[in-house]
Amino acid sequence: MKTIGVTGGVGSGKSEVLSYIKNHYRAIVLLADEAARQLQEPGGPCYEGVLAILGEADTGRPLTGEDGFIIREEMAARIFADGDLLARINGLVHPAVLQYIEDRIREARREDLCDFFVLEAALLIETGFADRLDSMWYIYCDPEERARRLAVSRGYTKEKTERIMKAQLSEDRFRSACDVVIDNSGDFAATCRQVDRVLSGREQ
Repeated sequence: MKTIGVTGGVGSGKSEVLSYIKNHYRAIVLLADEAARQLQEPGGPCYEGVLAILGEADTGRPLTGEDGFIIREEMAARIFADGDLLARINGLVHPAVLQYIEDRIREARREDLCDFFVLEAALLIETGFADRLDSMWYIYCDPEERARRLAVSRGYTKEKTERIMKAQLSEDRFRSACDVVIDNSGDFAATCRQVDRVLSGREQ
């Protein structure tokens, strides 16, 4: 089993690449953001801790719904009002997510569940977790094409897209941390051919 980390900027098309791999290979795809949300659900290992931190920024509005789930909009509002909360929540959640990922990788390897364990997470590079994986892929897309896609799919303005891009890792940082670059700027069939070459071992 080979472990692969997938990263890239907003609008680069990571989801499409991951979907292709999942549908055409014996692969498990894990999204770190989804894992983080699960860990913060009622009964999850981070639930009580996140509630305690957010409770320090009481807005007078409920933090959880009738089902006990944290109201994401209210969470965002409290974090926006107190930037220190985000750092503390990340300090709680990120280690738990990394432990969850390690557990799932060990399980997949032990049970021979897949040939490729593919992980998508923005925090791979920042936390150094990328060093524990067999390969890191950077999904590249021309910035102008990313802006066009985001305008169509999410209604983002050019200014909003540029603001998000500037807040993410630089092009050089992405490339230096990855051993494989998949260019997703053009026709998706061409992207799939790149993926096939790498996963078949024809291109390293």
